Amino acid sequence: MSPTICLIPGDGIGQEVIPETARVLAHLCPHIHFTQAEAGWETFLRQGTALPEATIQAVARADATLFGATQSPTDGPVQGYKSPILELRRRFHLYANLRPTHALLPHHPAVDLLIVRENSEGLYIRDEESDGETAVACRRITRRASQRIARVAFWHARARGGRNGRPPRVTIIHKANVLPLTDGLFRSAALEAAEDFPDIQVEELLVDAAAMWLVKGPARFDVLVAPNLYGDILSDLAAGLTGGLGLAPSANVGDNGVAVFEPVHGSAPDIAGQGVANPTAALLSGAMALDHLGRVEEARRLRIAIYAALQSGPLPADLDGDASTIEFTETVIHAL
Repeated sequence: MSPTICLIPGDGIGQEVIPETARVLAHLCPHIHFTQAEAGWETFLRQGTALPEATIQAVARADATLFGATQSPTDGPVQGYKSPILELRRRFHLYANLRPTHALLPHHPAVDLLIVRENSEGLYIRDEESDGETAVACRRITRRASQRIARVAFWHARARGGRNGRPPRVTIIHKANVLPLTDGLFRSAALEAAEDFPDIQVEELLVDAAAMWLVKGPARFDVLVAPNLYGDILSDLAAGLTGGLGLAPSANVGDNGVAVFEPVHGSAPDIAGQGVANPTAALLSGAMALDHLGRVEEARRLRIAIYAALQSGPLPADLDGDASTIEFTETVIHAL
């Protein structure tokens, strides 16, 4: 049976890069069926909810979902508004955020790593309170979630088979020297999970040291596993090494078969509607979706075509080129 991909463009440049990604996927895999759903700030303004129930059901029925970007309220919290992507992660228990980083441009350092970010707890549980003078946020770390995300990291390290002539390795990121209870629990749970993967090398780094080494020598890394906040920050840092968020894909996965793939850039309202957004991150997210669907050869072909387009040009504006979103997409299709 033909797989179904749900398209949720969202706001801003999501409305530009997701349709172009669908166009490439349809060219590469004509048998894929697409459905459309909506989410985001504009949806909230029209419907009073940023994530309609119809969208939730469309995601549940699809074999994979491509999510664009959403715009947050610009004047502070708005009653009733909730981040659609955070709600999707919570609703479908998408506890693992996968952020691969690859060197795609010749003048950037050699990087080929995967950051596995815990996606369900930490500071991002959004449990805060304030009296106007003091604000307090709850940070929740559990042994179950920490072991679960560590197992995902070890599994992916095994599947990757190592890098740069070295055997597979997982780097556990924490700050247990300062936060011995929360980060200490994450560290100990990850080390316990490692016992079931004796073929995988294990190291640990404090998060600040990891940031330094990502800049100084990113080739040392294979797979990194981190609590939610650390993984969020480090993955954006890693993206900066290879050209920016316009090249950064991601996946949100769990154990129930639902998977949401998204470029990690925002809605970029400053360039939205101008047709100059870089679709590479969305295209690479589409390649991750193809892998998830078992279309591994098609995913490989798409990545090769994207790489060829980035080598030959013309490049998108955020890479100092002058190609429009559509023009760059056409270059990728030509490479296919």
